[in-house]
Amino acid sequence: MNFIDLFSGAGGLSEGFIEAGFNPIAHVEIDSNACKTLETRLVFHKLNKENKLDFYYDYLLGKFSREKFISKFGNIEISNSVINTAIGGANNNDIFNQINILANNQEIDLVVGGPPCQAYSLIGRARDKNGMKDDSRNYLYKEYAKFLKEYRPKIFVFENVLGLVTANGGKFFTNMKAYFKRIGYELNYSIETSSDYGVLQKRKRIILIGWRKDIDFQLPKFNKIENNWTVNNLLSDLKKLQPGEQNNVTKYKTDTTNYLSEFALRNGVDFVTQHIARPHNKRDLEIYKRAIRKWEKGERLKYSDLPEHLTTHKNKTSFLDRYKVVDANSHSHTMVAHIAKDGHHYIYPDKKQVRSLSVREAARIQSFPDNFYFEGGRTAAFRQIGNAVPPLMANEIANQIRINL
Repeated sequence: MNFIDLFSGAGGLSEGFIEAGFNPIAHVEIDSNACKTLETRLVFHKLNKENKLDFYYDYLLGKFSREKFISKFGNIEISNSVINTAIGGANNNDIFNQINILANNQEIDLVVGGPPCQAYSLIGRARDKNGMKDDSRNYLYKEYAKFLKEYRPKIFVFENVLGLVTANGGKFFTNMKAYFKRIGYELNYSIETSSDYGVLQKRKRIILIGWRKDIDFQLPKFNKIENNWTVNNLLSDLKKLQPGEQNNVTKYKTDTTNYLSEFALRNGVDFVTQHIARPHNKRDLEIYKRAIRKWEKGERLKYSDLPEHLTTHKNKTSFLDRYKVVDANSHSHTMVAHIAKDGHHYIYPDKKQVRSLSVREAARIQSFPDNFYFEGGRTAAFRQIGNAVPPLMANEIANQIRINL
């Protein structure tokens, strides 16, 4: 069955649907680095089908430039299917035209995606003087709906943050549901926790699923698993890093763990990419050490705990948990895009490695497999990872939709 992915990001949601057997017709995404990541991943899937993954790993090892890799192993259809354009306004007609060419009269069975969540997030509303009420992103669901009107898919999947339910006193969510019903869709939603699907992260999201009124369908019941694995099971095979280490290709430190085997996160090769750490100044490293020592005693460091010489501003009443160690013996707290700006909220849980998470560690916490490569450099990779839907959770959603259809 064919699908299009709107506001695609790096393709975490799409990855789950592809693994479940769905066929991507198009991805639409405004961020150019994320689009390069999507294109690279689509070439990966093509080579995987052709049993030619050695060429993909040669690219990861630096034997091909990206330009040569895409031109040699990709094709025009793949390149054209990643549409680097903002959704909305006059752009939509151009996007529709491009998708129509790609679909070549095939039916679009699903539309998936989640508009940018900043306007709905609790943190975003807390930081904005108007509570994000005037943010145009509140109404991106109407742009999403235009694709439903154009293609009349059987099903749509709309993923977003929990704050969507309460934004503007719940009015946005109420209006959104009413709007989707007016254009011909029944719908229902559930609040899902990614750790119920094998992801080692405490991440809650709203999954709104709509179906065309002539389709016999109902909200699927997702199969949840008992998740007793820990972040230590997830990261222990990766080599130790010092702040600022930038070796893009590294060997695994140890054999795979049961968790990595169970969920197929580990590569079928003996190396991993993007296990790179950002540099930190002396002040931050001292704060990280204090945060790790406190966490070893089961306590979280608060900004107000810091001595004067380690503070940079006088606000000691809000956002006190800005320095946070990842829990090695349980699941990580929620990964967000702010990790692209600094690593303070994602400190590696080891006093022998005082640093923030590497790109690969962050990707694993989001349940991306090691053969998933993020284009655009370290900062761009962190942003893409923080914005992504965990592929393991996306895969269960996709599987249940496929079974029900």
